Amino acid sequence: MRENFEKALNFVLKWEGGYSNDPKDPGGLTIYGISMKSHPNEVKKMDELWKQGQKDKALEIAKDIYKKLYWDRVKGDELKFPFDVIVFDTAVNMGVGAAMQIYSACRGDWKEYLLLRINRYKEIALANKNAQAFLLGWLNRVMDLYKTISKGGDK
Repeated sequence: MRENFEKALNFVLKWEGGYSNDPKDPGGLTIYGISMKSHPNEVKKMDELWKQGQKDKALEIAKDIYKKLYWDRVKGDELKFPFDVIVFDTAVNMGVGAAMQIYSACRGDWKEYLLLRINRYKEIALANKNAQAFLLGWLNRVMDLYKTISKGGDK
């Protein structure tokens, strides 16, 4: 639903973090979950703003990307709570295609959606040894999403 974009975004930002430049991260410099690899021009601008102490302006760039490339693509304004938050977060973490595929398979049950998402993570970890290092974090994210949804989506 339209009014839930900020709520959904707050959840995503809790997990995507602020500023990271881990040499092991294939995305390179990442600010608010937006990677240099995927969005070089935007991250360059965000980095400049961050270093100037204008984190709120850097966040506005990230919000715009999240809105256009994830929320709008999963039609978040048309999804009812809690699917709007769940599908958006899944799109950010797994891609829009995977998010919509799980949505189609969950039979309208948000708990089933989360179980299918967990199963997808398990499949990824089994197929890719390097991904196994991320499995616990992915599972923790889904558990936090479950708790957030159960409380009505508030922090």
